[in-house]
Amino acid sequence: MERIDSAVNLLRKLISIKSFSGEENLRKDYLINYFKEMGISSECIGNNIIVKQTCHNPSLPTLMLNSHLDTVQPASGYTIDPFKPKESDKYVFGLGSNDAGASVVSMIHAFIHLKDVQLGFNLILVLSAEEENSGSHGMKLIWQKISNQVDMAIIGEPTGMRAAIAERGLLVIDGLATGVSGHAARDEGVNALYIALEDINILRTTSFSKISPTMGEVKLTVTQINAGTQHNVVPDKCNFVVDIRPTEQYSNNEIMDILQPKVKSVLNARSLTNRSSATPPNHSLLHCVERLGIESYTSPTTSDWMRVTCPAIKMGPGESARSHQADEFVLIEEINQGIKGYINFLTELSKNS
Repeated sequence: MERIDSAVNLLRKLISIKSFSGEENLRKDYLINYFKEMGISSECIGNNIIVKQTCHNPSLPTLMLNSHLDTVQPASGYTIDPFKPKESDKYVFGLGSNDAGASVVSMIHAFIHLKDVQLGFNLILVLSAEEENSGSHGMKLIWQKISNQVDMAIIGEPTGMRAAIAERGLLVIDGLATGVSGHAARDEGVNALYIALEDINILRTTSFSKISPTMGEVKLTVTQINAGTQHNVVPDKCNFVVDIRPTEQYSNNEIMDILQPKVKSVLNARSLTNRSSATPPNHSLLHCVERLGIESYTSPTTSDWMRVTCPAIKMGPGESARSHQADEFVLIEEINQGIKGYINFLTELSKNS
């Protein structure tokens, strides 16, 4: 009971410290001092925190527990102060309580419980910045420095302590079809809208031959189109937007290389970094999920998983549907389940390492 009380109190304190993406320094400083008061050494890389076990053994593989310190801006519909959690014996309310404060405090307390235990692997805790805005000073920065030290990871996000063993990526493409303007009544010009429609039909009927065993096919959907200035002018420009959810079978660059030669429109990716992820078949993380009877699934949302290159799963307390919602909350029992779930998972994983 003391452990869960400590975790809940820590979460309430963190909620009271504003930590928007790129502005995590106050929350980072508080946690550095929190660890220091418990005699735990930590390292900072920007607003990111790294904590290692005292019994670190270079001959063993290393598992990273990771969740993020930043939050989005509060939604407009809040009926409570998003930074002053109201008292409750069942809930913790406030911005970032569910995404991903519950994972942060659960991982911290699981790490504290195991910090002096010699497992079958080394354990490090990484609390990262700028997850919500895909910033360059969060996991992107950390991974450049620690990628050769980490062999597997658990990414803490609200999954109801189910194990996401795959995570679809995201590729948003802006298409631009170019024609020649003219008067609609005189059959002049080259209609950019018609070019775009032809290209859209090509894109929507394009199939990707490699099928993911966990995620299935790459999903492509045209979601927006815009053209024309008035009813009697043939449009010389037509813009459209394509939403693609890749699988681990294709990189975003490969998808762009497949699509661009098929169409007349110019395709520009908004970002090529939001890649898909999947836990490798027969990896020890998957075996542990199966032994413990943990439900597994494919996550439709992205996380810092896409920024690490080692085998991983995504698992944490709370529910994804509450993320970024007004009056965000997490159940205290979910935090309790998170701490116990992480400890049980790491202990079981160690038995077969």
